[in-house]
Amino acid sequence: MKYLVRDKIFAIGDDYWIEDEHGRHAFLADGKALRLRDTLELKDPDGRVLITLREKFFSLRDTMTIERDERTLATVRRKRLSLLRNHYRVVLVDGTELDVSGRILDREFAVEYDGELLAHISRRWFRVRDTYAVDVVREDADAALLIAVAVCVIRMAERED
Repeated sequence: MKYLVRDKIFAIGDDYWIEDEHGRHAFLADGKALRLRDTLELKDPDGRVLITLREKFFSLRDTMTIERDERTLATVRRKRLSLLRNHYRVVLVDGTELDVSGRILDREFAVEYDGELLAHISRRWFRVRDTYAVDVVREDADAALLIAVAVCVIRMAERED
C-alpha cells in the first residue's frame, strides 16, 4: 500500500492528512506547536494517537525516538562510517534493527529488515509538489511505524545538510 506524505511535515502546528493510494484518509499528522523539541503525532482517522515522534534532547548524535502508548518503540540514528549513501539504523525496543539507506534528501530510499524490503520511499509515484510516497511492501508490516521511520530520517538528513 502506498501512502502520500507531505514534505514539510514538521511545520509548527501544521496538521494534515496522509492519504493512501486510493485517496482515503489513513493517518492524521499532528505537528505539536509550542514544544521545545520537534514533536509529531500520527493519529488514525478517529483521532487516536498511534505513534509519537520526538527529537531527543541531549544526545551525542542526532537521535529521534518513535513512541507508542507513551513508551519508546524505536530509536533512529545515523549509521556511522557510511561513505557512499545515507544510512540510518532504527533499533526497536526488542532489539530488532531496521536499515534505512538510499538518497534520503532526494526521497529515494528503502527500509529493510535483515535484507528484506519493508518499504520503499520515492517521489516518482506522485507528481504532487512537496510530496513523496511511502510504499509499504509487506502486508503485515506496521504502516504507521514505517511512515514514522521515513519522516525521522528525512528530518535528520535535512538537519545534517
